[in-house]
Amino acid sequence: MSRERFPRWVYEKGTEPDPRFSLANERTILAWLRTALGLIAGGTALEALDLPMEPHLRLASAVVLLVAGAVVPVAAAVEWARSERAMREHGPLPGAITGFVLVVTVTVVGVLVLLALLLH
Repeated sequence: MSRERFPRWVYEKGTEPDPRFSLANERTILAWLRTALGLIAGGTALEALDLPMEPHLRLASAVVLLVAGAVVPVAAAVEWARSERAMREHGPLPGAITGFVLVVTVTVVGVLVLLALLLH
């Protein structure tokens, strides 16, 4: 049985970190995936429910949520891999980008929805 693990570039160097840290890193990416599902559900709901809002701004809000729902898992996977690799090499953990993506998304969507409600 092969001991090779995927992605190879994460596991090919360094030593095994404390399993608690790897499992915490895994729980973090799973939380980001749940967040992405929520973004996708929110974007879908905005359009499916046909709320009484300015239609173009409602659509723009839905699109921002759906794009973020597609971007967050990719950013989270990159973040997971970089953190796992840093732990294996006993280096400093890299900066996080996923939270920043979410902050920008929520801010933009909040402004768009507010404008959509006010302009209706």
